[in-house]
Amino acid sequence: MQVDLLAGTAHRVAALPRPTPTILVFDSGLGGLTVLSHVAESHAGAHLVYAADDAGFPYGRLSEEELVARVLSVMERLVARFHPDLAVIACNTASTLVLPALRARFAIPFVGTVPAIKPAAALTRSGLVSVLATPGTVARDYTRGLIQTYAGDCRVTLVGSTRLAGLAEAALKGEPVDDAAIAAEIAPCFVARDGARTDVVTLSCTHYPLLLERMRRLAPWPVEWIDPAPAIARRVTQLLGPDRSAGRSGAGEAIAVFTAGAGLTGPLRIALAGYGLAEITIEPLPLGN
Repeated sequence: MQVDLLAGTAHRVAALPRPTPTILVFDSGLGGLTVLSHVAESHAGAHLVYAADDAGFPYGRLSEEELVARVLSVMERLVARFHPDLAVIACNTASTLVLPALRARFAIPFVGTVPAIKPAAALTRSGLVSVLATPGTVARDYTRGLIQTYAGDCRVTLVGSTRLAGLAEAALKGEPVDDAAIAAEIAPCFVARDGARTDVVTLSCTHYPLLLERMRRLAPWPVEWIDPAPAIARRVTQLLGPDRSAGRSGAGEAIAVFTAGAGLTGPLRIALAGYGLAEITIEPLPLGN
């Protein structure tokens, strides 16, 4: 009889709704919006915080030591203010370097964004794969380790674009971006060798999917473009569990946080609202603090 009562109590406790989680999506700029949209789809009831360290953008100009210190400093402020249940580092440049330090400093789980080399190797038929990334991500030993582990049978071209992230930011802000500039940045991805051609390109910077439709149009031949955002959203669900807050009042709030906010143009505010980020705040964190 006692066992039955305890079992019934456990069942009732398990049936109680779980608290609405707060998910922090962090990037150096606006590229993480491509991840935010997929996380929002799978966790429509979560409280979402999108944090853009625009005072530090682009991260590629920082040394490795400076980048680790910067991300830890910004994350200290964000965790203290928003108390997230989970944080997504929606930045390849930061993820390939800073994740160990973040996990050592904070008790919350972190989901990183790393080059999708394993799925690219599984998808290619020609054996020619290109990794389109920032120069920092291309230079990381982490990236080369992924290639050695998962793409040993492929011929992988590493393309470190110096301008594409900035072009994506400009386009989202409503500034004119010339097709020729985009075409020049993606051109090295397309390799023809021994009768074979590149057939898979991994978008190893979260900014790049912001320009995906234009890149498809400008590509010299069709390829599979791998956007890591859906896989990141699935990992968030694995860690937090499925969305259980449907129909719960007060769920689904979202806010955008910038560390500078100097580039908050009218078109950008409209674009952010399209991602559900009508509320925008500034958490001043000048580079060097």
